Amino acid sequence: MKIATYNVNGIRAAMGKGFMEWLTATSPDVLCLQETKAQPEQIPVMDFSIAGYHTYMHSAEKKGYSGVAILCKQIPDNVQVGMGIPEYDREGRFLRADFGDLSVISVYHPSGTSGDERQDFKMKWLDDFQNYINDLKRERPNLVICGDFNICHEAIDIHDPVRNANNSGFLPEEREWIDGFIKSGFIDTFRFFNPQPHNYTWWSYRFNARANNKGWRIDYIMAADPLRERLVRSVILPEARHSDHCPMMTEINQ
Repeated sequence: MKIATYNVNGIRAAMGKGFMEWLTATSPDVLCLQETKAQPEQIPVMDFSIAGYHTYMHSAEKKGYSGVAILCKQIPDNVQVGMGIPEYDREGRFLRADFGDLSVISVYHPSGTSGDERQDFKMKWLDDFQNYINDLKRERPNLVICGDFNICHEAIDIHDPVRNANNSGFLPEEREWIDGFIKSGFIDTFRFFNPQPHNYTWWSYRFNARANNKGWRIDYIMAADPLRERLVRSVILPEARHSDHCPMMTEINQ
């Protein structure tokens, strides 16, 4: 099973930049999207259907904001929309689809870049998300969590770790959280296969950052430890340019 994740920074904008051609050529079995920035009626479900995908979504109440979706070739056994926590579910940040013993999650972690209030919200979300996943693992141990975590884990994951040491997304407490999350029973699938530096998934639109590869690796596919022997490969796909992020894909034996 090829599972991909992609923060599209607006699905309607991405559609105008050749997203469907990329989807058809790459042909993941499951694609987790973040920042769809669309209400359900604005998501191009028909285009996805013609390409062979079923579409499931969790949109934010606020128009043009946040939102996650899962596109999949196989109809899931079960779909869970939201976490059952209203303050997060209003923002459309969590969607889960179950395929046999495998559960795939599309998640969009909050950003704290707009100020202290949202940074505090982000840190509270992170604690609550960890607790939610701890509980979920007891019911669904074979979790694959895909999405924009808005955190770089280690210095290798950011182009300038020194100058960004006090910036949201690379704060010590955020890095400590993601380190603890992995140690709680998850595999950072990209790093499992790829120890090399200079591999990023997001670049600022400013200062020609993408052309100079001055990026951040903030998008992840995390696989629960029981899936370790089923992992085949994991790659970042920087040639896809429909967003300020790029997708990544992990292959897992079903």
